[in-house]
Amino acid sequence: MDQLSIILKRFSMNTEVFFSGNLCGISHFDKQPNQGHLHLLQSGELTLIDELGVSQVFNEPTVLFVPLPHTHRIIGSDDNPPKLVCANVMYDETTSNPIAEALPSLLSFNFNDCPKIKQTSLLLFEEAFNDRCGRTPMINSLTDIFIIYILRHVLSNKIMEYGLLAGLAHPQLSKVILAIQDAPEQAWGLQEMAELALMSRSKFSELFKRVIGQSPGDYVIDWRIVVAKSLLKQKKSVALVANAVGYENGSALARVFRKKLGISPKEWLELNN
Repeated sequence: MDQLSIILKRFSMNTEVFFSGNLCGISHFDKQPNQGHLHLLQSGELTLIDELGVSQVFNEPTVLFVPLPHTHRIIGSDDNPPKLVCANVMYDETTSNPIAEALPSLLSFNFNDCPKIKQTSLLLFEEAFNDRCGRTPMINSLTDIFIIYILRHVLSNKIMEYGLLAGLAHPQLSKVILAIQDAPEQAWGLQEMAELALMSRSKFSELFKRVIGQSPGDYVIDWRIVVAKSLLKQKKSVALVANAVGYENGSALARVFRKKLGISPKEWLELNN
């Protein structure tokens, strides 16, 4: 399975358009749990101000993707009002989304940077700015597709130089990451991972830590915890979850949770219900 499909299969990203048209004045976007924002500027000019007060001006057809919950404001130009489509990007899980967390707080680029994104934007704007039957599900479906094109663009152009998406864009590291994500229950030792990458143990370990930002062993543990959280939220028993992520029993999983999170799986679930 390819770089994105495994993660998107386990951790989905769904969109819901809530605004389309000419923006006047100031729009404030609060930080909402497990939710990002997508702003697609067709024409006009807007200023985006992030939660640190840093402002950026955009006056060309632009993708503005805020993948994580971040407070921000958009101010429309009085002289050249922006025409745009805005959507919430929602993550089904209540734990975390590895893709969103691997992206910067704001990802922006011109539609012309990617032909597929430009093509999809034309379809999206045509639907968003015309009152046709089936308009709402159509524009929501198109923004879902838009997100995938954005992620493809990030991977194919190696926009991220560090972190998970940088690893997925690497021809050798991606094989290991995808295998771990697809089968967290397997015994992933350094030797097995290095062989899969067709590298020596020392070279693989050094490269993995430099690109991903943590050791291969720590990545395996963190991924198992991410998957375990998702399964716990599905009301799976601790023992079943432990086996699904490569631990012999619930006690072994609990030790990992306490070491990494300071609480047991059951305590974590109580706090996140």
